[in-house]
Amino acid sequence: MTACLNKTFLIISILAINNSIWAQDSIDVFLNAQMQKRKIPGLQLAIVKEGKIVKTAHYGLASVQDSIAVTDNTLFTINSITKAFIGVAIMQLVEQGILHLSSPISTLLSDLPTAWKAVTIQQLLSHTSGIPDIVDEEEAVLIAATLEDAWNRVLASPMDFKPGEKFSYNQTNYLLLGRIIDTVSEMPFTRFIIEKQLQKVAMPHTIRAGFGAEKDVISGAARSYRYSQGKLANLYFSFPPPLQTAAGMSSTATEIATWIIALQSNMFLNKTSLSSLWTPALLSNGKTGGFSSVLNGYAAGWPVVSRTEHPAVAPVGGGRSAVFVYPDDNLSVIVLTNLSGGSPDMFIDEIAGYYIADMKESNGFGLSASVKFIRSRLEKFGYKNVVEQVKRIKTTNAFNLTEKEVNDWGYRLISQNRLTDGLEIFKLNVYLYPASANAFDSLAETYAELGDNKLSIVNYEQSLKLDRSNDNAFKQIKKLKAVK
Repeated sequence: MTACLNKTFLIISILAINNSIWAQDSIDVFLNAQMQKRKIPGLQLAIVKEGKIVKTAHYGLASVQDSIAVTDNTLFTINSITKAFIGVAIMQLVEQGILHLSSPISTLLSDLPTAWKAVTIQQLLSHTSGIPDIVDEEEAVLIAATLEDAWNRVLASPMDFKPGEKFSYNQTNYLLLGRIIDTVSEMPFTRFIIEKQLQKVAMPHTIRAGFGAEKDVISGAARSYRYSQGKLANLYFSFPPPLQTAAGMSSTATEIATWIIALQSNMFLNKTSLSSLWTPALLSNGKTGGFSSVLNGYAAGWPVVSRTEHPAVAPVGGGRSAVFVYPDDNLSVIVLTNLSGGSPDMFIDEIAGYYIADMKESNGFGLSASVKFIRSRLEKFGYKNVVEQVKRIKTTNAFNLTEKEVNDWGYRLISQNRLTDGLEIFKLNVYLYPASANAFDSLAETYAELGDNKLSIVNYEQSLKLDRSNDNAFKQIKKLKAVK
């Protein structure tokens, strides 16, 4: 890292620490650590509990090059979180009887390819349409030099899959939804959202920012960044107006919190419509599709976290901003950052854990029932001789531990600086899965962290024996043997 970048993050650290001292809040300390770990320049936070904003905070720099600090009023580009506003707009039109989620889009839009005509509004909302994407998702640019050329290419392309068959994130879906809102509301979708949502609550900064994202010059807006070859770089991103349904808005964490409160208070939608808004679409096989094992469903513009404990609806944007609403817990957490790759969706659950104790990772949140069962015993009696403890427990209790979840459990303990406990869990994994090269690799890595090079080499050699393609094991053995 360059001296300039080191200085930058010293400034960010001081700003975040000062906020922490002033607020005397452990969440500030947690977020300061996350910003340092992920090298996030600037961040805004808002937390809603039982219909009230219970915490707002800001940290770091809105502009690194100008050393301008983030404030509560700093505007952040929210990228695909814009889709959540589009989802609300569509449901408002459904509630008015103007639209039906099951209606084929051909009843509303003309001049569509024959293969698109049976696609429903619900399939557009949930990215299950099969219509080809007008955007290169890897590069976040149109698939052709101009919008017109990109549109013509999409029209001429075959369907990606049969409607309803798969989940595939796709910006064409939201371009079409924007056209539908324009058509049936008889006003531009931007005006419809401003009048029907933003003006109904106190969102003056969001209204002022409009839908131009980073293309427009907006006072008080945070600069956007990414890392390129290890260096912090400016990021410029903007879709043309017809695609700003997909990612066009900017906002503040506090104003989004106000919007969430209004949404849950039925200011925009009644309870039935809100339920439809947050219900994930089912694929033709009866399952849901989503971005990952956590964001495992997609509703009407809202990614969904379907799980037994503390389910959530969770709009995310650009790998830098996230809004998690926990309906069963009357809790919402909004984190906006200016770093693409900051991925606040990876740590928002941990913030929620400060209000709901059993959601904290250190308390076992996210672990399977079997792992939680074993963990409860070990937390009570200690992590010594875990293999023998598990053998005894298994004689009277039925449970199933997969290799991956035991490995993940071990790394969780490592991340909590519980290396010796993590070591015991990795020992358990090689006992349960003696043919797994990865299990031995994790055990070897932990021995090395604890300074036991001899046992680290033994386990890396076993990993390499099980998988001759394990280049990491080969490199680590060579490195460890070179240590005197």
